[in-house]
Parts: sequence; structure tokens; C-alpha cells
Amino acid sequence: MIAGLLTGIAASPWVRAALRHGVIAVAILLFLLSLRRSGERAGRLAERLETMEKANDVQRRMLEVAARRPRDHHELAERLRDGSF
Repeated sequence: MIAGLLTGIAASPWVRAALRHGVIAVAILLFLLSLRRSGERAGRLAERLETMEKANDVQRRMLEVAARRPRDHHELAERLRDGSF
């Protein structure tokens, strides 16, 4: 009985046109939602990259400062006497 009703509805040219346009609208909607998701994912990845770059910059500066530190207390005393600390 249900199959007969669906066949009768689908036989009408207006219903077929409406179904066709409905399917196209749903496809466009799904495409736009997918695009939005991709944009959000790209934004999160860009934010993560920026955070990593900041952390790497801080670590690099810390290593540079550590490389210039006095090696022992004698070198520290010498730098303090020279005023080059």
C-alpha cells in the first residue's frame, strides 16, 4: 500500500522536480557544512602552529642566554670585576 502511494506521488512531474531540487539543496547544504568544518580545522591548526612557534622562540632565547652564562664561579667573579656581566 505504501509502495503504491509512493509510486503515485513520484509519477507526478511536479513532485519529481521538487524532489530533484530538494536533493540539490541538501547536497549544497552538506557541501557548505563540510567547508565550514574544514575552515574550523584549519584555524585550529594555525593557532597550534603559532603557539608552537612562540614556545620554540622562548626556548631558543633561553638556550642562547644559557650559552653565554659563566662556566664556573671563577669566571663569574672575573666578569663581575670587569663589569661585563
